[in-house]
Amino acid sequence: MTQSQDAALHRLIQRLLPPFEQRGMDLSLDRMHRVLSALGNPCGNTPAVQVVGTNGKGSIACMIHSGLSAAGLRSGLTSSPHLVSWCERISINQVQITMVELHQRLQALEPFAEQHHLTTFERLITAAFLHFEANDVDWLVLEAGLGGRLDATTAHPKRPLIAVGAIGIDHSEHLGDTLTAISREKAAAITPGAHVISAAQLDPVRAVLEEHTRTMGATLEWVEPLPDDWELGLPGTLQRRNGAVACGALQHIGRLGSTISDQSIRHGLAMAHWPGRLQTVLWRGQPIRLDGAHNPAAAAQLAQERRCWCDPQQAQIWILGIQSHKQAPEMLQLLLEPNDFAWVIPVPGHQSWSLDRLSEACPQHAHQMGHANDAVAVLSGLASAPGAWPTPSPLIAGSLYLLGELMAQRIFEAE
Repeated sequence: MTQSQDAALHRLIQRLLPPFEQRGMDLSLDRMHRVLSALGNPCGNTPAVQVVGTNGKGSIACMIHSGLSAAGLRSGLTSSPHLVSWCERISINQVQITMVELHQRLQALEPFAEQHHLTTFERLITAAFLHFEANDVDWLVLEAGLGGRLDATTAHPKRPLIAVGAIGIDHSEHLGDTLTAISREKAAAITPGAHVISAAQLDPVRAVLEEHTRTMGATLEWVEPLPDDWELGLPGTLQRRNGAVACGALQHIGRLGSTISDQSIRHGLAMAHWPGRLQTVLWRGQPIRLDGAHNPAAAAQLAQERRCWCDPQQAQIWILGIQSHKQAPEMLQLLLEPNDFAWVIPVPGHQSWSLDRLSEACPQHAHQMGHANDAVAVLSGLASAPGAWPTPSPLIAGSLYLLGELMAQRIFEAE
């Protein structure tokens, strides 16, 4: 397919996916139940592992999907958000749906989507179920969106396994402004008799998970981070926690009747790849780190990871683009050490925190921040400055939308 054909298909797909601003957040299961019933309940009998949480969901889902594929099972994965293409959100055994297929699925779905007033996320999840049904998958791996109780993935009727990522404060405007409230929204996805797997959680989260699993007659399994002798395809010490959840999920799928050996689990986790999560890339031959941390809990994890590659006294250069509704001051306080410097840039296409607003909110860090129009302007300035490229490498973070825009520009190369 030529680049012009690709662009034309992208425009056609975009027309079938209403912009978020047009609808806003509209959480409900009623529309999904109605449309799936009207479509004959695609994949209704296919078992699914649903991945809920605040941070680490995508990594856990990716590793489970990779493990199922390594075991020779046909695995269908839904994930969100995407970085560059809508096609990233729907995969079978690491093969993304093609733009032609996605357009066909969405076009066939359009009359039903209009009739049942589906949101963009609901259209994509429904299209995924149709795609997986047509390709006869063995297991679904469903990464929930921002919630759980009313998330579109929760409409799937057969979810015997729930994997839980780290739960923290995010999307408070929709889920509540306390850990307990947010945890209850996430835990409400747990079905009667399901098996729930989680690594260690903060005390309020743990209490909610234990209470809700008891109420639902579900079982709850706590897992410890994987030891160092496990090779993981995803970088960072925090992935040992996510990997343990994925490993536990794959072992339980084996107990449910699928053939999954320990060797295939290890191989799957070692082969997993999830871009934009503590990923090192090259810009004009120089190394840069990318991370999608966009809330305080993820910033705290990123600050902890930073200590693995440099001493806190070393100056880390941050390039931060943070959406205006995110908790940027809390993130800044977690990330910035005394010798660090942060370039504040806008997230393309989104309302963002400005340097002035951040300086007003964090006056103690005002001298450690500067404004730039975009990441390339910062990187170009670093490249033209006297001396060697900064060590440690500059780190771009704050928003997956920012990373996606940069990747779409194809300015990075694999390390």
